[in-house]
Amino acid sequence: MKKRIVLLPGDGIGKEVMNSAKEVLSAIAEEFNHTFNFETHEIGGAAIDSCGTPLPDSTVEACKLADAVLLGAVGGPKWDQNPSHLRPERGLLGIRKALDLYANLRPIKGFKNLLHASPLKEEVISGSDLLIVRELTGGIYFGTPSERRENGQVVVDTLAYTRHEIERIVDKAFQAAQGRRGRLASVDKANVLESSKLWREVVEEKKSQYPDVAVEHVLVDAAAMKLITNPTHFDVIVTENMFGDILSDEASVLTGSLGMLPSASLNESGVGLYEPVHGSAPDIAGKGIANPLAMILSAALMLRYSFELNNEANLIEDAVQAILDSGFHTGDLKVENGRKVGTEEMTRLVVDYIKSQHASKCIASCYY
Repeated sequence: MKKRIVLLPGDGIGKEVMNSAKEVLSAIAEEFNHTFNFETHEIGGAAIDSCGTPLPDSTVEACKLADAVLLGAVGGPKWDQNPSHLRPERGLLGIRKALDLYANLRPIKGFKNLLHASPLKEEVISGSDLLIVRELTGGIYFGTPSERRENGQVVVDTLAYTRHEIERIVDKAFQAAQGRRGRLASVDKANVLESSKLWREVVEEKKSQYPDVAVEHVLVDAAAMKLITNPTHFDVIVTENMFGDILSDEASVLTGSLGMLPSASLNESGVGLYEPVHGSAPDIAGKGIANPLAMILSAALMLRYSFELNNEANLIEDAVQAILDSGFHTGDLKVENGRKVGTEEMTRLVVDYIKSQHASKCIASCYY
């Protein structure tokens, strides 16, 4: 298989964790006889500094021609005082819109030997394994008008959705639930918002097309509470843009570290942008201590969702699990009686596992 992958390292630790993902993907390509052609472009604060914009046209064009895109992280205090159109985050919102990345998939899994790192009780989060499907290109983040009026004393943000925008994300969530445990929680605020009323209507209409999926409607405030008190209740959650933004960050505490959370953002053609949930962490940038696992796991999602390379994706995920089970960890994970390693060593452990396990399987296959 030959694929073109655009790398957007971004800011802060983005460059470091992106190098890790590239090394892991190169190992996968070597072991499985794939060809991954990488090209790097700028986004976020780095793009502001070099090009005067958080999303250069050249970056957009490269991403549109790519088979998949990997993003490190954007943002940092250096650009906090910039006007809105020159904030690094505008680059992220812009590339999502330019590629029509309407579906954000964020798996949240409680790794057994990291449960102690969560602020929640281990008995509450043990066994938690859920997927949040978030609509990504509509809603209040993109609605117009969005402006200040009357000398800044009145503000307006617009929450707008079309039926088509809701239908396609709901279909994506039903399909995800079919491949998991067959349960879908649709989160809205239908007791208040007109957009949520239409959202609930669409889910009700769609559920007859997916008879193997059990559906429930949950108000967003109740969902926020249940995520903390009973996370194992959920399998797949589907919701609109702002609710999904908030709930997926809340759910991150189940893992004990943002450094373990990957995400995928997909369009209707299957092209995706894959990124870790964590930020750019400028305070540790360049120190060699950043956790690369979320970025590496994001690369695994890319192999699965954009390239349909499930065996390769599984091998990366198995590598991460095996390394954690062996006690290796970066500083953010605080594994008891484990061995703390830096970014490069953690990456090397993943690469070594991939090569050793794949070689063992090849030998066994040839022998038998």
